[in-house]
Amino acid sequence: MGRTQASSKVCVTGGAGYLGSWLVKKLLAKGYTVHATLHDKSKVGILKSLPGADTKLVLFQADLYSPHEFKHAIQGCEFVFHVATPQQTPGSSHTSQEVVDAAISGVRSIVESCIESQSVKRLIYTASVLASSPLSKDGFNLKSCVNESNWTPIDISFNRGFEYMRAYIISKTLAEKEALRYNEDLGDGKLIGKPQTFEGLEFMEEVMGSVPILHVEDATDAHIFCMEKPYMSGRFVCAAANPTIRELTTYFRQYYSQYQISQEFMGEDKKGVACDTSKLVEMGFEYKYDLNKILDDSVTCGRRLGSIFLN
Repeated sequence: MGRTQASSKVCVTGGAGYLGSWLVKKLLAKGYTVHATLHDKSKVGILKSLPGADTKLVLFQADLYSPHEFKHAIQGCEFVFHVATPQQTPGSSHTSQEVVDAAISGVRSIVESCIESQSVKRLIYTASVLASSPLSKDGFNLKSCVNESNWTPIDISFNRGFEYMRAYIISKTLAEKEALRYNEDLGDGKLIGKPQTFEGLEFMEEVMGSVPILHVEDATDAHIFCMEKPYMSGRFVCAAANPTIRELTTYFRQYYSQYQISQEFMGEDKKGVACDTSKLVEMGFEYKYDLNKILDDSVTCGRRLGSIFLN
């Protein structure tokens, strides 16, 4: 970058989320002034406790269901990371259609705020790998490879997954397409996935043919890489590995046998779909974490948080 990092302001929407908070932490460590948005005030303490937050972090309350609220956070920033996404979790008061509408209108409003600011040079949009499924339009066949040319068919039925998962796919696919409409002015797609249950893993494998996986450190590094590059535009698949559920569980059984993964969670014995991440790599990005390190770190994290334990 031509200007020093200390004089550059960046905005991170969804700054209190898992990926967003990691990104805020890494940006602060690199000397950037960060405008972070959040809709849950209970998470303010987490962000304020980050190193450098006392002098370099400014918090804004904003909600994708009221997308005009992001305008003030974006004003004066050179780069914007749009990480926030509306979620429809079990028990949510929002319908699937409201989630989809909020995702699309949120992207539209944030992009327009970037343009109106006259200060923003680039928008980096955190999409989802679930928007780039290799499924055919009829949903019955899989292409041989996941890449940036794939778009997930949104009008097909899936055998697995809950309604909120389907709403997530539709919202992320349509929101990314909306962001790319502005690509000549601003735009860059990051594609990542985050299944959180075995049902989610099965759903992802059905949609993607495998389970694209990425370490959070590489995910945040990829975002910053796309900000600091002189020229970046378009979609980028970002995944360090693309194993099947069977390959994941086989690894855990071999190296963490104490957790005794039962057969019902082993997944199907089948060949996975390849994942082409060469576009980002050819731009100069390097992954630091391979599949084994990602899985090892996930176990370490699960133990620390108390979400993995022995019966």
